[in-house]
Amino acid sequence: MAERFFSEEPIQTREVVLVGSEAHHLSHVMRAKRGDRVIVFDGSGAEFSALVDRVERRDVKLAVVERHDIDRELSVSVTMGVALPKGERQRWLVEKLVELGVNRMVPLWTSRGVARATESTRDRLQRSVVEACKQCGRNRLMEISEPMEFDEFLAVAPLGARRILAHPGGGSPWGRPESDGFYFAVGPEGGFSDAEVERARQIGWQCQGLGSRILRVETAALVLAARAAAECDAG
Repeated sequence: MAERFFSEEPIQTREVVLVGSEAHHLSHVMRAKRGDRVIVFDGSGAEFSALVDRVERRDVKLAVVERHDIDRELSVSVTMGVALPKGERQRWLVEKLVELGVNRMVPLWTSRGVARATESTRDRLQRSVVEACKQCGRNRLMEISEPMEFDEFLAVAPLGARRILAHPGGGSPWGRPESDGFYFAVGPEGGFSDAEVERARQIGWQCQGLGSRILRVETAALVLAARAAAECDAG
């Protein structure tokens, strides 16, 4: 498979111009030369075969050869609300959620949360989304939403979604969601407070235990995402 690159601009003509880190990687790391074949995508769902046309100081110009409508998405949508862990674990979480097919990650503000998703944090994680898509072959970018208060996230989840809260002691058969996909909520290291769990239950969220061991935030999120991906792909 040819090397994949991301275009920040929608691909609507026969010429694509790569800039910034993508241009640097192609020209300085890959040592691209005229005629080299690459794959380029813009996050809209398709990918394009292209040839290197010109390598310049600040950008690389590609000539589009062919469009390929290749769908590598899950059959239902998956939204992951998660109280972000600290530091580099955030990047690792995002990378794996992209690989598993999650459509949207929502940073949650909870009573026991420790990390805040600032604008700069979201920008940095969005770059991790692009890199993960390049690696795993997805042609749509996972959305990183603006942070939400926990109660707000509970309320916006559609009633037609399978709404699951990661919490010890709960558990029952999931089944496939009728129409609105999966909505997951994963708390911080200390878990959700009793009051938060009760508020979720009152509006129909299902609690789901994840085994007898204590999992880190990112591990719990990946367990839920992997199970949803397995059920979707099986369908």
